[in-house]
Amino acid sequence: MAPFDETRIEPMNKRNLIATAVPLLLLTAVGGTYYWWNLRQAQPEFRRAKIERGAITAVVSATGTVNPVISVQVGSQVSGQIKEIYADFNSPVKKGQPIARIDPEPFQLRVNQAQADLEATRATVLTQLANVGALRAEVSRAKVNLADAERDFQRNRTLFEKNFVSAAALDKARAVFEAAQEQLKITQAQLAVGESQVRNVEAVVKQREAQLSQAGVDLEHTTIRAPVDGVVISRNVDAGQTVAASLQAPTLFVIAQNLTDMQVDTSIDEAEVGRVKVQQAATFTVDSFPGRSFSGSVTQVRKAAQVVQNVVTYTAVVAAPNPDLALFPGMTANVRLVIDTRQNVLKVPNAALRFRPAGVADAAKGGAPAEAEPAGGRRGPGQAQASRERLIKELKLDNDQQQKLDAIFAATRQKMSASQGMSDEARRKQAERFRAESRTRIMDMLNPGQRTRYEEMVAGQSGRSSGSRGRVWVSDADGQPKPVVLRLGLTDGSFTELVGGDLVEGAQVIVGAGVNAGKTKAVAGPGAPPRLKL
Repeated sequence: MAPFDETRIEPMNKRNLIATAVPLLLLTAVGGTYYWWNLRQAQPEFRRAKIERGAITAVVSATGTVNPVISVQVGSQVSGQIKEIYADFNSPVKKGQPIARIDPEPFQLRVNQAQADLEATRATVLTQLANVGALRAEVSRAKVNLADAERDFQRNRTLFEKNFVSAAALDKARAVFEAAQEQLKITQAQLAVGESQVRNVEAVVKQREAQLSQAGVDLEHTTIRAPVDGVVISRNVDAGQTVAASLQAPTLFVIAQNLTDMQVDTSIDEAEVGRVKVQQAATFTVDSFPGRSFSGSVTQVRKAAQVVQNVVTYTAVVAAPNPDLALFPGMTANVRLVIDTRQNVLKVPNAALRFRPAGVADAAKGGAPAEAEPAGGRRGPGQAQASRERLIKELKLDNDQQQKLDAIFAATRQKMSASQGMSDEARRKQAERFRAESRTRIMDMLNPGQRTRYEEMVAGQSGRSSGSRGRVWVSDADGQPKPVVLRLGLTDGSFTELVGGDLVEGAQVIVGAGVNAGKTKAVAGPGAPPRLKL
């Protein structure tokens, strides 16, 4: 056998390697070119929704507390120790029924003392009346003496004129007569003093009678009675406890007059209270009955502001029938106030109003754009910058206006940073307040034309205005998005009433963007460019 030649195998392996590698390289190049070509030719696909006909209801959501319509706090008008309790929680009571009793013994002693004082004063009145009688007798005697002295004086004067008596006798008769006159005046004055003393003592009698009556009233007040028919929903005292009513009446019981008619005291944010009116329909739920909805109506919008952590709210009272007594006082209610309702109207999805194709810098003209200012509290720097750029471009702000806009954004960010420690509900209300303030400041710096355009930009966000403009996108004959301007009305947050425009029921509007075969995907949203999904 011929010997093995190693020099012959090396050229053979190289040829096999080349023969294998070349087809692989060609296949890879063809595949890469095919993938790249398909990627370039991928045409965007859009998610669409129909314009439908139906009802739209705009609501305001808030929280409140279930309370009785009439809740009476029962207190004590006298101080003392609670001796007996006749009513407890949930006890039905009638008007005038005793529900508690304060120890009456001290008050009975006061009554006895007042009665004794009254009797003593009445005895004094009798004594003074007797004195007055004696003084009247003295007056009568003084009058008799005066008459006798006057007769003697007249007789002596006549005799003196006839020279039957001396001048000394006449002078003596005159002195006696004048002394009798003065004595009558003295006795009359003493009688007047005695009569005044009688009147004084009679007044003291009335005072003692009043003191006796007051003592009797205090004794009666030791029995605490129900002022109305109702149910005891709170009891704050126990037998043996001492209550002090010197400064203010302590609350011993709370009685709900009628639990079949309740009310929900709802806290409405200042940004929403202008839309709440009396007799508007309302629905609410409570945590105790998660699957049940209660109905009612607004009976009052109180103008007294409630300020908690710089958040201003107003109280709207919602009447809520409670025939089965399912609602308890103090329950937390999640309330939805029906602001307005449209029946059998065309509805366009709000997602279509928010959508815009990639590359379109501005929001749908006049529609419901994203927030025009970064006051939401959770918006990042990128969103704030995007809002700023949209405002500058859409409103054509000059340099001075841009500086003012930056100052407004900076002030809003500072305010929101200061509210980081608040609860979620407080932060939400603070954000709404700051948003309203920033919008007002932005409006103040705009000229009339810019102000109109800015109002169009923020219109439609909360359904407060009717007749605002909006823009949606539809597909043209080539499958490309085409804008359509609409006139909008009421919104419920998901759909908006279509008041006027070139679209009819059943028309397809674009609500989002996507691409063929999942190769690329355009992210729906303001200004979001398409990105590759591998």
